[in-house]
Amino acid sequence: MRLLLLGLITLAYPALVYLGLGRVEPRWLALLLAGTVLLRVLATRDRVWLLAGAGALLLVAISLAGNLLLPLKLYPMLVNATLLAVFATSLVYPPSMIERLARLREPDLPASGVAYTRKVTQVWCGFFAVNGSLALITSCWASDAIWALYNGLIAYIAMGALFGGEWLVRQRVKAKGVHD
Repeated sequence: MRLLLLGLITLAYPALVYLGLGRVEPRWLALLLAGTVLLRVLATRDRVWLLAGAGALLLVAISLAGNLLLPLKLYPMLVNATLLAVFATSLVYPPSMIERLARLREPDLPASGVAYTRKVTQVWCGFFAVNGSLALITSCWASDAIWALYNGLIAYIAMGALFGGEWLVRQRVKAKGVHD
């Protein structure tokens, strides 16, 4: 139940912040981020997410101290930076993140599958780098509406397109491997 609630709040975070603008002060919106972070900490004991949680709590503290909105808008960038770090680290210290996920369904992944999952992990690293950069740009230089639109909708559409596109490519790669 906690994971479902965490997922829903995380997905809705940009929209909730945007809807709160003009209605409540940023320091009160910071409590939303603090609650999200606390749910994440309770849901996982992974040190990477604990470090990301510490970064998010720093954003909360800055927002609370100065009643500032910008630290709250930086949260999507922090999430992308964390995911980039996790995926990139798995390339340096294999198995890659996507290989780990693939082995949950296919424990005896062939060498060609390992190579493929490494490439997919690299693609996700590129995605997180670009998406995080756009999250930063919209946080600092775009209107609140553009920030919410990008981080609350467009980024999720892009992520879904990457998931879907990779699935289609994987089906073709598997079919090609079977018929060769």
